[in-house]
Amino acid sequence: MTISWTDAIRGFGRYLRIERSLSPNSVAAYLADVRRLHDWVESHRPGSGPSELTPGDLSDFVAFIAARNDAVRTQARVISGIRSFYGYLLVENLVTDDPLMLPELPKTGMKLPEVLTVDEIDRMVASIDLSQPAGHRNRAIIETLYGCGLRVSELVNMRLTDIHRGEGFVTVTGKGNKQRLVPIGSVTLKEIDNYMERRMMMPAIIDTNILFLNRRGRRLTRVMVFNIVRDCAAAVGITKTISPHTLRHSFATHLVEGGADLRAIQEMLGHESITTTEIYTHIDRSYLRDTVLMYHPRARRR
Repeated sequence: MTISWTDAIRGFGRYLRIERSLSPNSVAAYLADVRRLHDWVESHRPGSGPSELTPGDLSDFVAFIAARNDAVRTQARVISGIRSFYGYLLVENLVTDDPLMLPELPKTGMKLPEVLTVDEIDRMVASIDLSQPAGHRNRAIIETLYGCGLRVSELVNMRLTDIHRGEGFVTVTGKGNKQRLVPIGSVTLKEIDNYMERRMMMPAIIDTNILFLNRRGRRLTRVMVFNIVRDCAAAVGITKTISPHTLRHSFATHLVEGGADLRAIQEMLGHESITTTEIYTHIDRSYLRDTVLMYHPRARRR
């Protein structure tokens, strides 16, 4: 599939604003970095669209950035922006292969993702009015995002046939159409079952095998899921910057805090590299410090 630079950049900007809840300044910075790549392509690979670039092309662009002697932090930001851009195109199936074989980012300070406490998530779930037509659906959505650590794109494409109740797993189709099995707990299954009772009474269902539907019987958009999560957070006074991805971050963080194996978390999140998962070991500094003080023989008080 061929997509123009104009359409790709416009869609990427919408994704950054709505799904990642970035500030206008951050969105502008990301888009400036992608336009920087576009300008380079026009000079060095004229006529090539985003889907036509090769790993070699992108490596040449990175070398071009490095040769300009920009600050390390600037280089890292540009590379990160291009990675995010191609990640977006891959999820949207606007590219079939990820050409982004870029070098490791120059070392800079790490920005940790926002997470919710268990109490905050419980309050969000409890705030949902089950007397409303979409109440049970919205509660099941929150529980599934948090209980399975899904990306929003994975949630809206989740099928009825992806749920394996007997085995306690769901099949998740992630980036690049790669599938993985993720455990699903009894609380999440119960909320899905409660929603399914209402779903069966819908007057018309267009997307028959899709789990989460709007009132017209079609699959939800990612924007709708974003609004559901945002509204639940606002209803209980949570002032953090919240998106569906925050529940995924919280899923991983709480597993790390509970002592889960990092490789297992990597598999459940669908991360290609363990390095991506390792960011969750840096989130709760007080938890890690307390763990050392409690268990390390040289840290115990005598």
